[in-house]
Amino acid sequence: MGELSPAVRVLLVDDQPLIRLGFRMVLESEPDLQVVGEADDGAEAVELAAALLPDVVVMDVRMPRLDGIAATERISERLPDVRVLILTTFDLDEYAFAGLRAGASGFLLKNARPADLVQAIRTVAGGDAIVEPRVTRRLLDLFGAQLPGASAHGDESPRSPAAPARAPGPARDPAADPRLAALTERELEVFTAIARGLSNAEISTALYLSESTVKTHVGHILLKLDLRDRVHAVMLGYETGVVVPGGG
Repeated sequence: MGELSPAVRVLLVDDQPLIRLGFRMVLESEPDLQVVGEADDGAEAVELAAALLPDVVVMDVRMPRLDGIAATERISERLPDVRVLILTTFDLDEYAFAGLRAGASGFLLKNARPADLVQAIRTVAGGDAIVEPRVTRRLLDLFGAQLPGASAHGDESPRSPAAPARAPGPARDPAADPRLAALTERELEVFTAIARGLSNAEISTALYLSESTVKTHVGHILLKLDLRDRVHAVMLGYETGVVVPGGG
């Protein structure tokens, strides 16, 4: 028999003890998850994350001393291997957007089912993001004007509905932004498709590639651009103007 994989180490952050207790009970019933600490505000979360080095931080937003968005930003900057899940009330609110922009790998509704919480933690710990690319696009269509340099890409309304996904193709010369200069022509096509919210299967169809090839390209892109996951690739696509809020 092979060795068992180590348990995913989780730090719970919420200023309400009953919520933390509920989460702890759910997570500790799973053999592959281990709650290694609890914090009741963002400042303590940053301290404990540095001391305990959890795999995943489940982070509330509204807390005293330091809110969850600021705490997420500090953890993401100082501890790039620690993943953060933001807890939010609505899936398309500004806190969800701010959490992703701060470096979170996704967000969960505070009333999510226990099974969804467990699966989200496992997914994020495995190096993926839990937010569907199209949800990220909708967030960017709502709040994309807040991204650095957004005004430089036109006056598109940040509140216009997301356009339907279409076959990808670079919207601008990659040399126009040094962050994309490392990508090959094919990788830029795949990057643009990710930024437009396409799944691997949809990219495979649009670019006539196998899904395994698409997956390989995605991995190379994230590595070259130093991105945590494809959610942050979507955000970079907006920052660089490869796609624009409300555009294709």
